[in-house]
Amino acid sequence: MNNIELSLINEYKKPLYDKFVKAIEDYELIMPNDKICVCISGGKDSMLMAKLFEEYKKHSNILFDVTYLVMNPGYNEFNFNKILNNLKILNINATIKETNIFEIAALQEKSPCYLCAKMRRGALYRLAFDLGCNKIALGHHFDDVIETTLMNMLNSGSFQTMLPKLHSQNYEGMELIRPMYLIKEEDVLDWAAFNNLDFIRCACKFTEENYSCENSNSQRKNTKTLIRKLRNEIPNLEENIFKSASNVNLDKVLGYKINKEIHTFKEDLK
Repeated sequence: MNNIELSLINEYKKPLYDKFVKAIEDYELIMPNDKICVCISGGKDSMLMAKLFEEYKKHSNILFDVTYLVMNPGYNEFNFNKILNNLKILNINATIKETNIFEIAALQEKSPCYLCAKMRRGALYRLAFDLGCNKIALGHHFDDVIETTLMNMLNSGSFQTMLPKLHSQNYEGMELIRPMYLIKEEDVLDWAAFNNLDFIRCACKFTEENYSCENSNSQRKNTKTLIRKLRNEIPNLEENIFKSASNVNLDKVLGYKINKEIHTFKEDLK
């Protein structure tokens, strides 16, 4: 076992590995005989997720299979080589699949990022299905969850969060799971720095020549900044945002949706 793997069960066991296991157990993300497609984008989160899966499989009593997948949507040579190099450093045996998603999305004059994201998600489902998998694992973490919750409130006028698992609407029997749901981004960054690891950040073709990834998603960037500002003034800010999604009092909301059916508070007053 190398030093990177040892760090997951020593220095970073509590903030990373233990929280990974807790999410799997609390949200029932893995069942016996599952075949999970672990999707590796090349960034810090998905690379760490792959190593956590390796460690969990060694110690878990659940019998399941894992396939590690890197889908290349058209990364430039520098970024793709960095992904391949990190796979070697981390000793991850991944299947590489080439696509032309960046090229196709570039033909869209308006909202190429939306089309790109939609195509990448669709391609992951298709590739996972072709690999015989019944679950897709993505590397979204705790910060992604609370930022998405707050973004929906501030920018979309709706209260909804990022779920730890959900069923595919297009591939029967396929589920998407997020086993890093309880892991904080600062701990991922610390782990990467501790092991002198350097991962790709923004590898998007549409931002690499024009503006940085920090500016490519202003809503999320602004939400991160807002959370940082409020953190010193509101105790347990992030935890409260996270808990709010499982502590909704329907007696005190104006309206809500269930299976796209709209309900309002007036129904209970009749």
